[in-house]
Amino acid sequence: MRIALYQPEIAGNVGAILRLAACFSVPVDIIMPMGFAFSDARLKRAAMDYGAAAEVTRHANFQAFDELRRAQGRRLVLMSSHASQPLPEVKFQNDDILLMGSESAGVPDAVRDMADLRVRIPMAPGFRSLNIAVSTGIAVAEALRQTGQFPQ
Repeated sequence: MRIALYQPEIAGNVGAILRLAACFSVPVDIIMPMGFAFSDARLKRAAMDYGAAAEVTRHANFQAFDELRRAQGRRLVLMSSHASQPLPEVKFQNDDILLMGSESAGVPDAVRDMADLRVRIPMAPGFRSLNIAVSTGIAVAEALRQTGQFPQ
């Protein structure tokens, strides 16, 4: 299982996701460019002392990330508030990559179309979306539960 962040824009969100990744032993792929410097103090504040324990790979762009993903034979699972498949109906695989779009724009249509699955987290009527770090936590927890990969 891996988390991929598509051109993230908010340091605090990435920091929270890195903390989550460290705690659950889930590697993170960051697809550049980012909307802030990786050395940003807000990232470090949100990640606290867990950030250094997260396994992070940065990719120059989506093409570089996708070439590596395809070479590894990994399935790309896009998390999107616009997707039709609800999270409780998805069957995750051990080596899935959970792709989270940028906070303001999600992912371009071309990236969306490359995803093997497009998944949404069901919410109460009248609500559009969750914070990206919260969404990542929900999706990763469900994927780890299904695949038996929660740390012991």
